[in-house]
Amino acid sequence: MVETMVVVERGDALGEPYRRRITEVYVRSFAEDFVAFSRDTDKLADAFEHMLLLDRFYVALVDGEPAGLASLTEGDQMLFAPRWPEIRRHLGPVRGLLGYVVIRRWFMSASAGARPGLAEIGFVATEPAHQGRGVATALLRHLLALPGYREYVLEDIKDTNAPALGLYAKLGFTVYKRRKVRFARRAGFTELVSMRLVQGSPTR
Repeated sequence: MVETMVVVERGDALGEPYRRRITEVYVRSFAEDFVAFSRDTDKLADAFEHMLLLDRFYVALVDGEPAGLASLTEGDQMLFAPRWPEIRRHLGPVRGLLGYVVIRRWFMSASAGARPGLAEIGFVATEPAHQGRGVATALLRHLLALPGYREYVLEDIKDTNAPALGLYAKLGFTVYKRRKVRFARRAGFTELVSMRLVQGSPTR
């Protein structure tokens, strides 16, 4: 693997000028999860751009451009603040409503066991052009070095995502939960895997 120079910044430190590019990384990386809303990633970015809470996302920059991202929350912190009129304007009334409801139901409720001091890492993504160059590793190492946390979880990773599972294991995460999915053949994966890491030192 050829590693590249990666700088990690929190989204709100980069500010609004970066919002669109951060959103584009997000929708391209998880496009297969959004096909019921639209297959057009530009349209998805138009619909979702407003809703990302930038202070919850960390962005990996390569030559000043977003190359990857990951979220970090604790307790009941949210990642998104979707506005129905904005989503409807870009996705239409039917698919827009579906998208709004799914985001509210699946992405805006705290995970079981969420509490202050427990950091939940999510939406770890790398742009295709930068995969295999240490971007996700740099992101995760940055998050693991943040002060104030010693326990981290990664929830609901698809069991088919071997590169991600391998990276998390390499960084010290271990599996603590497996959840079978319904309609596995149609979904394309069998289990959702959750992993945990507890840092050895009680202080950071």
